[in-house]
Amino acid sequence: MNPVDAPRVGVGLDVHAFALGRRLVLGGVEISHPEGLAGHSDGDVVVHAMIDALLGAAGRGDIGDWFPSDDPRWAGADSLTMLTSVVERLRVEGWRIVNVDATVVAQRPRLKPHVSMMRQRLSVALDVAIDDVSVKATTTDHLGACGRGEGVAAQSVALLVRGTG
Repeated sequence: MNPVDAPRVGVGLDVHAFALGRRLVLGGVEISHPEGLAGHSDGDVVVHAMIDALLGAAGRGDIGDWFPSDDPRWAGADSLTMLTSVVERLRVEGWRIVNVDATVVAQRPRLKPHVSMMRQRLSVALDVAIDDVSVKATTTDHLGACGRGEGVAAQSVALLVRGTG
């Protein structure tokens, strides 16, 4: 296989603190909770980690390069819109998403009931089959900032290949 055509893997990580007066959006799903996540956009750590994984696999920088936090256009932005924009650009550059996988780390709220809807919303934004999107939720058993309920973290891995096949 030509190295140019070899599959490419990228990893993304994002962490945001809880903040009053914000809605909680994870994986494109609004979740009822007294606090949302601080951030320039909607603070969706799941989508932000996926964006970084996709951009990393394609060698195209990171979310801060594409959506700078000092740019007022992205203030309060819907992260799924940002993800769709990245996916469209990568497709134009010849990339095809094989699959993405994300792990969300939060002590609270309980996320398992929302995972199915997250996968559905993400598969639409990624323009892939739902079976090509994995989202898992876990806790840190009260260890660290996420375990103390101070915020939420997410990590994602993406596999890209060149071409439409």
